[in-house]
Parts: sequence; structure tokens; C-alpha cells
Amino acid sequence: MPSAPRERPADSVGRTPTVVRLLVLATFVVILNETIMINAIPRLMESLQVTEQSAQWVSTVFMLTMAAVIPMTGWFLVRVTTRQAYTIAMGVFISGTLLSAVAPSFGVLLIGRVVQAAGTAVMMPLLTTTLMNVVPEEARGRVMGNVILAISVAPALGPAVSGLILQLGSWRLLFVVVLPIAALVTVFGLRKLENIGEPEISSIDWLSIIVATVGFGGLVYGLSLFGEGAGHVGLGIGIVAGGIVTIGIFVLRQLKLQRSGGPLLDLRVLRYRTYGLSLALLSIGFLAMLGAMILLPLYLQNLRGLSPLQTGLLVMPGGLAMGLLGPTVGKVFDKFGSRVLVIPGAIGTVLGLAGLTQVSETMPYWLILALHTLLMVSLAATFTPAFTLGLGALPRNLYSHGSSMLGTLQQVAAAFGTALVVTVLSARSASLVADGVAMPAAQLSGMRLAFIVAAALSLLTVVVALMMPNRADASHDDDDEKEAVGFAH
Repeated sequence: MPSAPRERPADSVGRTPTVVRLLVLATFVVILNETIMINAIPRLMESLQVTEQSAQWVSTVFMLTMAAVIPMTGWFLVRVTTRQAYTIAMGVFISGTLLSAVAPSFGVLLIGRVVQAAGTAVMMPLLTTTLMNVVPEEARGRVMGNVILAISVAPALGPAVSGLILQLGSWRLLFVVVLPIAALVTVFGLRKLENIGEPEISSIDWLSIIVATVGFGGLVYGLSLFGEGAGHVGLGIGIVAGGIVTIGIFVLRQLKLQRSGGPLLDLRVLRYRTYGLSLALLSIGFLAMLGAMILLPLYLQNLRGLSPLQTGLLVMPGGLAMGLLGPTVGKVFDKFGSRVLVIPGAIGTVLGLAGLTQVSETMPYWLILALHTLLMVSLAATFTPAFTLGLGALPRNLYSHGSSMLGTLQQVAAAFGTALVVTVLSARSASLVADGVAMPAAQLSGMRLAFIVAAALSLLTVVVALMMPNRADASHDDDDEKEAVGFAH
């Protein structure tokens, strides 16, 4: 096991440690790029002479790479220092950003996005693992509220930011603008960042890396094919099935390696009930958020005729509200526990999505704004307690693996949410068009049905929220830790 971290500063309860502030800033910058290309699809099609389906890969390949790399970060983070992990992650991200900015062809752009995503995949687990090590339990909710700004608000604001930048010129500006910001954040971070704990030296299991990459990457890729039309559904199902089988092999391999103490991703985190409930709540919540992020721009641009900039400005208040409320939600959690937040948050999520099932060609824009803001604020009330409570239920030596598991499931949930709503939308629209319904009316009906499906799934968050404890029970978790140790044998 890695050695204990350095002693926390005496005043750490009253303020966010510098190391966490720096990592939040860096993580926000890199995760913003996950969704920043959504509005650039038409520009890419024209500039690089590619089809819409091909252009979508600039976003799909980023998510796919994240899903493939994040399972490895649990092993990686306990074997390098904080500064080494930060330097490698930001260095790789900057290299990918530079390559994307100067890409002479679409293939090179995709490679740049893969490199970008590989660096990004390290930052979120690094941030959450460091936070759990340096922030005392009584202040974690407040500090985790700041973390939500990076891991949830950044992808929500990506389309809005790109809409603003694209008004100024080429899609390359999306990378040109990010490049100096990332470089400055990296330099400043290296001047201030201190190591937390000491690295643990051990060998790596290459078979685990291969099956993790193929399994999780294949699962996300297969899900992405569902949105590319009926002709790809069969192939998508086959790849998803292959990904699930490969993930099963990965699980068996990790169980075997746990006996010798060197798993790539320690699955003993799943033996902690509070962590498992938090994982379920976060996954369903992120699925709902990504589903709405995909459907709303399609509705606003295709059916209401708004520009990408107008669309971005309409959904920006919800993302900003989510980020600004994060620290407040965290303070409420520290004082009152999780249930006063996650239960109303889960109910608000259902109500927000239920309201969006009534979209029409004349729905007032203020109502769309209000429903989207309700959805994002409700998710903020859910995410902060779930992250804090879930990771807090784990012993210190499993923090990095717990963070990696959360990051991996977040990417799978994003892919599943996107595939689900796009498939429902496409299938419903195609069926109505075949029956003679006009395309706009068919698309509107498809969007309503997709929102209904998302709202129905979000009902599960209410069930899980009711099962969540108010705070982590130390004695309960001690019992669970004994079970987890037995799980390895």
C-alpha cells in the first residue's frame, strides 16, 4: 500500500488546500474539451471534406479514449508522485491540443483528440484522490462542491464556449484558445504543486491493460454506433456484446490479481454499499445530463432554428447555476448530511426531464431555460453528496481505484445516454415518416419520446437516493472493509 500522505495543514478545514485549487483549475480546462467540438461539426465537414457521421468522431473518440484509459489510472496514481502525474497528464494534453490545432487532415485531428483524451483521463482521478487524502472529512462536502465545477459543469459548458469561439473564425480556434491557457495552468501548477504521499513501485499487468482497453473502449464504441442509423444497429449490438464479454474477462483477471496485491483496478471498492449506491446514482444522473445535452441542441437548432451561439447562450445559465451552487451544496452536506440534498435533487431531476417531454414548436424559451436550469441544479444537489459520500466510504488505499471506477462508469453512462436518446429519436422519427408524417412533426415526436425514456430512467435516482445513508457509517464501513479483504481471497 502507498504510504500515508503528509500531515494536513491545521487550517485546512477552513479553506480549500492550494493543491486542490490547482487541480480543479487544470481539470476544468481539460474536461471542457470533451464536449467543445459538438458545435464544430458543420465547420469540420466543410473544411476537411468529411461526412457528418465521420465528423462526429471528434467527440466519440474522445469519450472512447477516456473510457479505455481511466481504468488504468487507479494503478498509475499510486505509483507516481502527484507532480509526476500532473506533469504527464498536462504534457500529454497540451501535445494533443497542439497536434489538433495544426492537423492537416481529419485523421491527424482524430489522433490529436486521442492524445488530448489520454491526458484528460488522468486528471479527474488525480483530483478526487488528492482531495480525499488532504481534506478532512468534515470539510469534504464544501471542497467537493468545487470539484463538481470541473467534472460536471465543464462538459455542460463546452457547447456554449465553442459556440462563442466559432463566431470568431475556424474550428482550429477551439484548440488555439485552449493551448496557452493549458500551458499557463501547467506552469503555474508546477510552481505551487506539492507531492501528496509517496509512490509505490510494482509491475504492471499488460493483459489487464489490453482487456480493459478493448472491453471499455469497445463498449463505448458499440454504444456510439446506435446513433448512426438503423444500418449500424446490428454491428453496434455485436460490439457491445463483445465489450461486455471482454469486461467480464477483465473482472476475472482483477480478482485473480487481488490475491497478489497488484490489480490494475481494485474491484474491492464494489464491496462497500455506500460507494455502490453513489456509483449508481452518479451514473444514472450523468446519463440523464448527457441525454438532455444531446437532445436540447437538436431541438433548438433543427426545429426552432436557433444558431449554435444562441443555443449555447440558452443552456449556459443552467451550467453556470450548477457550478456556482456546487460549494453551497457542499456546505449544506457538511452540516446536514446527504439526504436533504440527494432526495430533492433526484425528484427535481425527474421533474425537469418530465417537463421537457412537453417540448413543442411554440414552447416559450423562458420555460425551456427554466426546465434546463431545474435539471442542472437538481443534478448539482445530487452529484456533490454522492461523490463525497461514496469515496468517503472507502479506505485510504482504495481512493485512487474508487476515483477510477467512478470516472470509467461516467464515460460508459455518457455513451449509453447518448446512444439511448439518439436511437429512440431516430427510430420514432423514421417510423412516423414512413407513415406519411412530415419530418419536423416526426422529429418532435421522437424527441418527446426520448425525453420520456430519460425521465423514466431518472426515476431510479429517486429509489437510490432513498437508500443512501445520511453520512458514512464508520463502523459499517469497517465491517465492509473486512468483507472486501475477504473478497480478494
